Amino acid sequence: MQRQQKTSCEGSSVNNRMESEGIRRVPSIPMAPTKETSSASANKLLEDMLSGKNVLEALKRVEKNKGSHGIDGMKVDELRPFLRENWKPTRDSILKGTYKPQPVRRVEIPKPDGGKRLLGIPTVLDRFIQQAIAQVLNQVFDPHFSESSFGFRPGRKAHDAIHKARGYMNEGYKYVVDMDLEKFFDKVNHDILMHRISRRVKDKRVLKLIRLYLQSGVMLNGICVKNEEGTPQGGPLSPLLANILLDDFDKELEKRGHKFCRYADDCNIYLKSERAGQRVMKSIMNFLENKLKLKVNKEKSAVDRPTKRKFLGFSFYVAKGKYEIRIHPKSLRRVKEKIKSITSRRRSISMEERIKKLNQVTTGWVNYFSIAKAKSIMQKLDEWTRRRLRMCIWKQWKKSKTKIKKLVSLGTPKDKAFEWGNTRKGYWRIAKSPVLHTTLNYKYFNSISYSSLTARYQKMQVT
Repeated sequence: MQRQQKTSCEGSSVNNRMESEGIRRVPSIPMAPTKETSSASANKLLEDMLSGKNVLEALKRVEKNKGSHGIDGMKVDELRPFLRENWKPTRDSILKGTYKPQPVRRVEIPKPDGGKRLLGIPTVLDRFIQQAIAQVLNQVFDPHFSESSFGFRPGRKAHDAIHKARGYMNEGYKYVVDMDLEKFFDKVNHDILMHRISRRVKDKRVLKLIRLYLQSGVMLNGICVKNEEGTPQGGPLSPLLANILLDDFDKELEKRGHKFCRYADDCNIYLKSERAGQRVMKSIMNFLENKLKLKVNKEKSAVDRPTKRKFLGFSFYVAKGKYEIRIHPKSLRRVKEKIKSITSRRRSISMEERIKKLNQVTTGWVNYFSIAKAKSIMQKLDEWTRRRLRMCIWKQWKKSKTKIKKLVSLGTPKDKAFEWGNTRKGYWRIAKSPVLHTTLNYKYFNSISYSSLTARYQKMQVT
């Protein structure tokens, strides 16, 4: 009787649950409460995924993450009304095993170092279902993952991996095996992955549903192309599946007693000599290619000093005999390219919109790299960015009459305003002139809501 009541509650419509819980804060993927999953819960794992509480968490998470539409064109803000009308038949089809995921929409994103990253954008409905699956599977698998795995896990982030790596270096592990997996998400073997999942997931309906998502295919020019391998990046389930597959890799490294940090497919192994690094790289490459059927990019993988390698956008340097964290030059070049694009004179947008876009880019960038020793870098980047903004403002003023009027209103003497308002010097040169430095100064940029990189960095250092 009790079991029937519980099942009835889990099968209640999502509409009623939304009305009662819709105003709650959007939760993160819950941490696993226990290290073992009972056989009873394993046998009804699909019901756990489709329970009212779990699907509400999944819905709120998808709404918070937003994202683009899939091949059906449905937007994220249309998902909740759709579920109010269609959740019960959708849920029933999943329970019966008749639900068919739709193909993903192919999106190509250029990589900073050349080439393209292939993303597969599922429909909003499939993202919602994948999120519900991921939340429950995360409780099953995450407690068993390695302590040296940091990517896409609750309570862990890239900063933890960087601090851990620096700790290994300061313990005397001064060489790194930097492993790069070639097109990892596109090369995952489905059979090997499903075998790894079935070790802990005994509900065959869940295994079937995951297999369907792996083989849902990609829509290219109106034609559905089936997937024979890979877990397309873009869905909530892919990061967890990647961690499940690479957990064997982690366990092999732990078995050999290696010091390592892994974030998704980016793995660094730390050793005390270059010779040991070469030996480890060869044996680990054999393990990845023979056991997990993954291909190592030999051009990007190397054994080297950590100060010469990039890990998650960071690098390291030695100061007073200890390793410290720094921003890798490639990461700095990348953000400068973004700032340059936003502050281009050819980009005809209002200064308000320009500042808004600029703050969106730099805020996240400063927050991420706040753990690095980068005060002087932030100051120089700040100065360079303000100079580019001065250049844009000078061009927007256009006519000499407008320039003179603006300079006078900002406190410039009339004779100086007339002199600089009629100058023939180029925009970039004028942007560094004394007259614009004294008028379009730090105080001015604060007044138009420009968020200083240096101020934010220093604030992060205090907190």
